[in-house]
Amino acid sequence: MADSSILWRRLDQPGHESAFLREGAAGAVIEGAAVFSESGWPCRLDYRIVCDAAWRTVSARVTGWLDTTPLEVAINVEPETNRRWTLNGRACPEVQGCEDIDLSFSPATNLLPIRRARLAVGARVSVRAAWLRFPAMALEPLDQTYERLSELRYRYESRGGSFVAVLETNAIGFVTRYPGLWQLEDAG
Repeated sequence: MADSSILWRRLDQPGHESAFLREGAAGAVIEGAAVFSESGWPCRLDYRIVCDAAWRTVSARVTGWLDTTPLEVAINVEPETNRRWTLNGRACPEVQGCEDIDLSFSPATNLLPIRRARLAVGARVSVRAAWLRFPAMALEPLDQTYERLSELRYRYESRGGSFVAVLETNAIGFVTRYPGLWQLEDAG
């Protein structure tokens, strides 16, 4: 696969995000930067997510700042121990077994289950993600469902159906339209 990049504009508050995907035989790396306003404060978050060849999260790192407070989170997943997750070295048993990291501030991580599941049109899959809640920077489980509606559209559901959105994607699998939250920025 070829490398890919994307630029999003936030719709619910001021902000932008850009992500870069690099794929290889051993897996994929997604690196990005989000700049936005959080509760009226300026915020910048840089992230790096490493996935294995099956699109399962191996590690994630988020660094940056919220107003004048520096933020740094290191997440690791140990596949040989039934996918045991740690956050800054602390065990997180509540998300053990999860395949994906989900960064609550970013549309980039929707790519992970979309690429791993490789759903046929009309098929659906349920996944449990390790959701990095921002600004708390805490991991918690988040049950999600993806249903492929067409070649580039997915019905996304979480929190037992209390949140539902139809996501539009590009051919790579990056979300290009997340109603009310994100959309592809016209770079031209």
